Amino acid sequence: MDLQDILNKLRISQLNEMQQHAAEAITGSDGDVVLLSPTGTGKTLAYLLPLVQLINGQSSMVNGQWPTALVITPGRELALQSDQVLKSMGCGVRSAACYGGRAAMDEHRVLREVRPQIVFGTPGRLNDHLGKDNISRYSVRYLVIDEFDKCLAMGFHAEMQRLIKGLPGLTRRILLSATNAEQIPQFVNLSKKGTLIDFLPESTASGQRSMFNVALSGESAHARHSSNEFGSALAQSQPSMFNDRVTLYEVRSPQKDKLNTLRQLLIQLGNESSIVFLNYRDSVERVNHYLVGQGFVTSRFHGGMEQRQREDMLYKFSNGSANVLVATDLASRGLDIPDIQNIIHYHLPESEEGYIHRVGRTARWDATGRTFFILNSEEHIPDYVEGDVVPYTEALPQSTEPPQPRMATLYIGKGKKDKVSKGDIVGFLCKTGGLQAADIGRIDVKDRYAYVAIRREKLKQTLHLVQGQKIKGLKTIIEPIH
Repeated sequence: MDLQDILNKLRISQLNEMQQHAAEAITGSDGDVVLLSPTGTGKTLAYLLPLVQLINGQSSMVNGQWPTALVITPGRELALQSDQVLKSMGCGVRSAACYGGRAAMDEHRVLREVRPQIVFGTPGRLNDHLGKDNISRYSVRYLVIDEFDKCLAMGFHAEMQRLIKGLPGLTRRILLSATNAEQIPQFVNLSKKGTLIDFLPESTASGQRSMFNVALSGESAHARHSSNEFGSALAQSQPSMFNDRVTLYEVRSPQKDKLNTLRQLLIQLGNESSIVFLNYRDSVERVNHYLVGQGFVTSRFHGGMEQRQREDMLYKFSNGSANVLVATDLASRGLDIPDIQNIIHYHLPESEEGYIHRVGRTARWDATGRTFFILNSEEHIPDYVEGDVVPYTEALPQSTEPPQPRMATLYIGKGKKDKVSKGDIVGFLCKTGGLQAADIGRIDVKDRYAYVAIRREKLKQTLHLVQGQKIKGLKTIIEPIH
């Protein structure tokens, strides 16, 4: 498929500078590539577009075996999201996502059915499938490590070493991150000569970059750089925290417990989309319970939730059925939800790297955003926060009702495997549920169920009208996601 056709499907007019450099490096050479670029700049497309081009240019299977490429992600959300991006490209490359939290046997059935050319997955689950020969270790030619700084951290070290050493046919490696790792372990086996694409902002602390800071002839200051030693460049290169598209605010809480200040701030922000970050799972539950009790419509998100719960909550937030996502730093990586206007640090980030990834959820691509630090009398802005942090001077309301989101989300217990399509759902909701097409928002049809966003004021009426009704002659569960 032509590149412009793919971009048209994605509603993107053209690749940005970083993506152009990545495409040139991946398709224009046979060496390994390390790509460093801030969150929200489109790194997923930066590697997927040229990777699809490489895969389409060869046989779909190696000696009748598959996959051709593995994409390793540190978490299930990024694996699912990346797989969805590829499917939305409509380029004909088969793919599957594998991750913990569901039965490996179910994934094995999908793998046998799809015979994917690209498999996205977490290290442990990919090792499981490779160990059981559910996917071939001999057919893999391309390895992508997304968020390699996290994948190569000590928690994944043994799994990553086992995985990479078990791929005898590997010829190319592509590593991506929004921050730097101190070093890349030797078992990754990066080639001596390769390409470093560094679009991280200049560090005001060091005053200069590593030996890769001299741009190639005719290219910009953030241009592609090549080296014989990837590791030294990554260790010396430090990212800047400052982003001129994000405005930084300080909000003072008169009490040590910041709940009331958070409530007032969220009311002030109105219907804008906001993520409230906390450092602990039980804190997420406590703050979310408080906000719901105050009348807010929220989603919550942390690692202690079941996978289905997490998917429900993310869908509810991303389709406009909740204005507020209350989350741990699990939500700071791998989630590409557009139009998040505000990042609120209820708890201060535990590290500089954590701060980078939190703020990276807003101001995606060319958008702007705001980040708020809620501070009590014992707290102060961390030293690593660059740029001017100004007091938030808007008057915080005391008793105004919380804003309600425009949409609500329906769960429908039938999906693709039941021959139910988006068109079927729209027809059913309009004919039986009394809705107009303009009342229906985003629809996502999974294998055995579907999510649908509808106007909140039509929710009760619609649920009443569809109660006990069949969709395409099939009885099914239709219920709201709370």
